[in-house]
Amino acid sequence: MVFLKTEDEIELLRAANQLVGLTLAEVGRNIKPGVTTMQLDKVADEFIRDHGAEPTFKGFPNPYGGPFPASICTSVNDQVVHGIPNDIPLQEGDIVSVDCGTLLNGYNGDSCYTFCVGEPSEEVLNLLRTTKESLYLGIQSACAGKRIGDISCAVQQCCESRGYGVVREFVGHGIGREMHEDPQVPNYGRRGNGLLIKNGLCIAIEPMITLGSPQIYMMPDQWTVRTRDGKPSAHFEHTIAIHHGKPDILSSFEEIEKLENIIIV
Repeated sequence: MVFLKTEDEIELLRAANQLVGLTLAEVGRNIKPGVTTMQLDKVADEFIRDHGAEPTFKGFPNPYGGPFPASICTSVNDQVVHGIPNDIPLQEGDIVSVDCGTLLNGYNGDSCYTFCVGEPSEEVLNLLRTTKESLYLGIQSACAGKRIGDISCAVQQCCESRGYGVVREFVGHGIGREMHEDPQVPNYGRRGNGLLIKNGLCIAIEPMITLGSPQIYMMPDQWTVRTRDGKPSAHFEHTIAIHHGKPDILSSFEEIEKLENIIIV
């Protein structure tokens, strides 16, 4: 069931998502060669709790294994999503996708950003630029009167036209009092198909795009997802509301982008 949100609910979602953006920026300030993702997780956990919220991912249930053990997902290089923070130091040239969720005043925030560790190759930077561009093209298509397939098609065409792989098995989603609500928002599809987009719809759009094949596999931890060919993957995510007929981005990359030595645009 799809729950359309009121003006008040949209503002509560905005507050939770703005906190996610600030948390990601705080994590970004600490990303450099030699830092571990476990250290980044501690930064995020403390920042979220210091701002009166809870990290939604901590303890998130998994029907195939144990609950998620950390406050952020940190997916390095060929890890696509749901990477578990660990004590392996990040290296020069790595990329790390940091996915973060907060629960603030009963509503959820959810956003992801793929950070550079030092200076990755131009090939990897182009993957990041395209993935981020496809996110905004998807958002532009999220207008009242259009359909979910319009969002999906915009993402898919942007990425596949440049030779990148679009992961099928993981998708965007509705968001509100629950982290994952209806509808699903795939990163592939046909224009004019799917749910009719209406005012009050709140969704997380999150392209997961690979440098090579879109085929993936699950690690034994039952969380971490990797590319089968071992090539890097990028992940960018915004939570939006359909507000007065147009997409209103509730999360923010503004503080993150102030930090970047390499501008991913």
